[in-house]
Amino acid sequence: MNTKNSIAHLEDIKLLVDSFYGKVRDDDLLAPIFNDRMGNRWPEHLEKMYKFWQTVLLDEHTYYGSPFLPHAHLEVDKTHFERWLTLFYATVEEHFMGEKAEEAKWRANKMAEMFLYKIEYYRDNPKRPIL
Repeated sequence: MNTKNSIAHLEDIKLLVDSFYGKVRDDDLLAPIFNDRMGNRWPEHLEKMYKFWQTVLLDEHTYYGSPFLPHAHLEVDKTHFERWLTLFYATVEEHFMGEKAEEAKWRANKMAEMFLYKIEYYRDNPKRPIL
């Protein structure tokens, strides 16, 4: 019997990130975008994602940087973000339960909304500097 745990430790974050990006790398819609962008830098990206989610969910400040900037010029739209969220939610629900699991889904949703808004804004206003 596979029991679901709460998200409480770095090992949980690594399971979430590795499982999620495993799905992304196999997804017909998202894989071409991510694999093209990442190339052979997947380990570096995963390490950055561990730190990001560790900071966001566990209040252990290990991530420094601006998460939006690397995504600013991606050729993506609402369909891509919907798929990203579907895979993220499925991954969380597959492995975890509890307050942090719900927070992870909420934060992912808010991040997707913000990223999509900003990507579309800068696409429509190319002379504005990306902040």
